[in-house]
Formats: sequence, C-alpha cells, structure tokens
Amino acid sequence: MSDLPIRQLGTHRDVRTVSARSLDRVGLATGALSVSASAVLLKVAATTPATATAARCLIALPVVLALAIRECRRHGGMSSGGLLSAAFCGALFAGDMLMWTQAIGEVGAGLSTVLVNAQVAVVPLLSRLIDREPISRRFALTLPVLLVGVLLAGGMVEHGISGSDPGRGTVHAVGAALCYSGFLFLLRRGGQAGKPMQTYTVVLATSAVVAVAVGPWWHGLQVWPGWRAIGWLVLVAITGQLFGWLLVAFCSGRLPSAVSSAILLLTPVGAVALGAVALAERPSPLQLAGCLLVLVAGHLGTARKADGASLIRQPQPSAAARA
Repeated sequence: MSDLPIRQLGTHRDVRTVSARSLDRVGLATGALSVSASAVLLKVAATTPATATAARCLIALPVVLALAIRECRRHGGMSSGGLLSAAFCGALFAGDMLMWTQAIGEVGAGLSTVLVNAQVAVVPLLSRLIDREPISRRFALTLPVLLVGVLLAGGMVEHGISGSDPGRGTVHAVGAALCYSGFLFLLRRGGQAGKPMQTYTVVLATSAVVAVAVGPWWHGLQVWPGWRAIGWLVLVAITGQLFGWLLVAFCSGRLPSAVSSAILLLTPVGAVALGAVALAERPSPLQLAGCLLVLVAGHLGTARKADGASLIRQPQPSAAARA
C-alpha cells in the first residue's frame, strides 16, 4: 500500500515532464515558423536592404533594451572587451541582413533562406583556421555535398528559373552566410555567456548604425518608406527579432539538441512553403533537390555521436539570425 502514493507521484511527475517537453516542442516550432515568415514579409515590404535592416533593429531595440537593463541589474554589466566584441558582431550581423535582404528579391524568399544555411559549414572552417579545432571526418565528407546543393538551389546550372537575378542572389546569400558565420564565431569567443540580452542590444544598435551608414551606397536608404512598409517591417521585427527569437532562445535550450536542431529545420522549410503560397514562388525540381542537399548535408555534417547511438548536433542560432 505504501508504494501506491509513490507510484502516483512519479506518474504525475512524468506527466508534467512530458507535458513541459511537449510545450517546449510546440514553442520551438512556433518560433522557427515565425522566423521563417521574415523573408516573405521583407519581400512584401519592398524596401531597400538598408531601410529594412535599420528599421527592424530599431523597432525591436526598445523591448530588447528593457530586458537588457533587467539582466544588467541581476547579473552585472558587460566588460569593455565584451562591448567591443558585441559591436564587431553587430557589424557582421548588419552585413548578413543587408545581403540576405537583397538576395530575397533576386533568388526568392524561400531559396535565400535555405542558401544562408551554408553558414553551418563556414563556422567549423573558421574554428579550424583560427583556433586549430579539429574537423570531423563526417564534416569533410558532407562539405562537397553541401556546396553542390548551394549550386543547385541557387539555379546556377539552369536557365529561365524564377527570381530577378538568381546568380547574384546566390552570391548575396552566400555572402550573408559568411557574415553570419563570422558573427557566430566572434559571439562564441566574446566571453559574454549569461548576458545574452545585453549582447543582443549592442548587436541591434550597431547593426542599425551600420545599415544607416552603408545605405546610401547599398541600394539607397529611405528615411520614411511609408506606412504600408512600416507596418510590414513591424511584423518582421515581431515575428523575427522579438517573438520568434525569444521562443527559439528559450525553448531550444530546454530540449535535447537532436530534437531542437531537427525542429529548427522548420525555418528554411517553412520559408520555401510560405514563399510558394504567399508569393507564388515556384522553385524548379533541381532547386528543390539542392535545398534538400543543403539541409541534410548541413545537419549531418555538424552532427556528432552521443553515447554511441544517436546523432546530436549542437544547435546554432541560425533560425534567429535569419530573422
């Protein structure tokens, strides 16, 4: 008889644990899909890359700043080195957003979001070149597959495909991936663990400044793009910089990395689907095959064996950055 209450408590605890994990999965999936909407919303906004980049950063900044102030009171402020590192990260983040936004109009909202996932190959290469970190055999084998996927997804081997300029769009998307890879690399070396909101505040502020400075030489800067464009950019900031980013940041750390990395694939997949539904984008069969190669090679190439059984990849915040 004495065992019954213990079993009941254990059952209730298990139910609560399963329920919490289910909510985390739903939350992460919601965040990933919210981020995937950013590319479509940016294309509908129809502003210049610098205008969109500066606006989405400035719109999100007050909310992030409020969270950063609270974080600072609880855990202390950033060091001067941390501030400098975050500022460099912000400059690279601006480069990522500027080139990605340009690629959206050239190669499509969905395909551009898939192409920038090439960053999963660049970060390990940077770590190898600078920090002498070893590269796994799995990564070396999947890297050529990922590069072939980029060529196919970008339409580099076809003619008459959708997009205003698929070739340039692919170049800009890969450039965005390079900038974001540098952003991730510096962020990891910045030593600001435990102070994400303060770091994110500096990143957003720096990105806005860089966008305003570069705008006149990068397809122009619209000081006032109009109420219609502002409305779409507010939605971009909410779905990407705020709602989507916070859900991904909060829920991904509460799930096994194999689960979270798989769910985060909803971002590029969702972007392709939303682009087809909302913007009538129709990638060719070869482009879709390239998308599949990029996603599968990127996922498997950064996986590692855990306990001799499952493949686990440490999730990188690519979903958030795409926002």
